[in-house]
Amino acid sequence: MDLRNYIVVTAAYWGFTLTDGALRMLVLLHFHTLGYSPLQIAWLFLFYELFGVITNLIGGWLGAVLGLRATLFGGLALQVLALLALAALQPAWVLWVSVAYVMAAQALSGIAKDLTKLSSKSAIRLVVPEGADSLLFRWVALLTGSKNALKGVGFFLGGLLLAAVGFAPALVAMAGALAVLLVGAALALPRGMGRSKAKARFSALLSKSRAINLLSAARFFLFGSRDVWFVVGLPVFLYDRLGWGFAQVGGFLALWVIGYGAVQAAAPAMLRAAGISSRALATQLCTAVLAAVPAGIALALGAGWNPAAVLVGGLALFAWVFALDSSLHSYLILAFTERDEVSLNVGFYYMANAAGRLAGTVLSGWLYGVGGLAGCLWAAVAFVLAAAALSLLLPPEPSRTGQPTGVAPAGES
Repeated sequence: MDLRNYIVVTAAYWGFTLTDGALRMLVLLHFHTLGYSPLQIAWLFLFYELFGVITNLIGGWLGAVLGLRATLFGGLALQVLALLALAALQPAWVLWVSVAYVMAAQALSGIAKDLTKLSSKSAIRLVVPEGADSLLFRWVALLTGSKNALKGVGFFLGGLLLAAVGFAPALVAMAGALAVLLVGAALALPRGMGRSKAKARFSALLSKSRAINLLSAARFFLFGSRDVWFVVGLPVFLYDRLGWGFAQVGGFLALWVIGYGAVQAAAPAMLRAAGISSRALATQLCTAVLAAVPAGIALALGAGWNPAAVLVGGLALFAWVFALDSSLHSYLILAFTERDEVSLNVGFYYMANAAGRLAGTVLSGWLYGVGGLAGCLWAAVAFVLAAAALSLLLPPEPSRTGQPTGVAPAGES
């Protein structure tokens, strides 16, 4: 295994993730205090998610043509530019100008996020030896889990920086730190990493196997089910209805995402302990169980139970099941693809992921405005049920070692 390149790519992804999580919390809380409605805040994130859809589709092809090194550096550089652009926002601007400007800057950040994620997750398929399926699952789980844990730290960092130094100074500081990381990665990674040996046809972007199409569709609904209540509805509810401050909202969401990431990283060990060797079967079970969680939270809130206790307990359970499911998905997309098509297929898959987040983000703001947090939660139930139905159609994941899937080859631990 090429451990050096894995460490460099992971470090770059970690640094980006910290700024991404902090930026989301900075934008959400800053503009809420300026009087923006939940739907207006959702619109601020619209281009972030929309351009993520486009970036994943085209970025997979660019990664195959130019190499993953180029797409990784492009993502980091665009995030620096987006942070500096947002820092230049002026409070005196009229509303529509401010909204348009922030949406454009968020578009850059959305492109940056998905170029970086596509590059980092595709790189794992290249640095893990062919046939080492169990090793691949562990490294995918570790990268995905650590990334989400750091995104949680970023949420806390965003709330803390907003309270301590303000909106613009926080953005400038993050841009400077990320620029240093970009230079370090540029000096360390080899040229041509991830470039396809065969000529990558643009038409191949939409020509996928049935397994990849099904997994991508399930991913759309899975991540839509989270963001439809987590992106706008939940933090606004905590701030407005429960009276939490910036640091409390950021800290709570940070702890949630950190715990979520820890479960993702531990997913392989949890499945081994449960005696489940088929990861396709495991994702089917997780998705089916997940639907009960937002339904239970909505019913408990409707019955007048203590909202803080219901949300803390419900979110802990949701994080555990969702994290297992997400980790399994991240492995399966790599298991279902060949090495020479990795960036094309991963790009297509994360296009579906970004589309689900886009739908969830817009619906989160609209549904919270018309139906409160309960409306967001029932929409999450519908999304999870759709993901569960699609997951039932998934084939078993391939075993390239000639052994039953989930069993480590001799010498692999």
